Amino acid sequence: MNLNKKQIQHLKGLAHSLKPVVLLGSNGLTEAVVAEIDYALNHHELIKVKIPTDDRENKTLIVDAICRETQATKIQVIGKTLIIYRQSEEKKIHIPKL
Repeated sequence: MNLNKKQIQHLKGLAHSLKPVVLLGSNGLTEAVVAEIDYALNHHELIKVKIPTDDRENKTLIVDAICRETQATKIQVIGKTLIIYRQSEEKKIHIPKL
């Protein structure tokens, strides 16, 4: 899904008050974690994922893998927190058309 800057800013504002829904453990990105992220996206559309790593390259690989496996759009990465969005069939979050 392609979002413009205004739409991304709108989603960042909505995500500001959210708590991380999924926390990656010491095993990293497993199939169970991807399934949990997919389930959370179906339920919430906009979620935060906590990625406990200090290695930037490793974090970038994990973020890319999460977005690819779940067909989600990366909204923002702040520190160890990833914000992703995927529209569900119910369209719970209204995105401005600008």
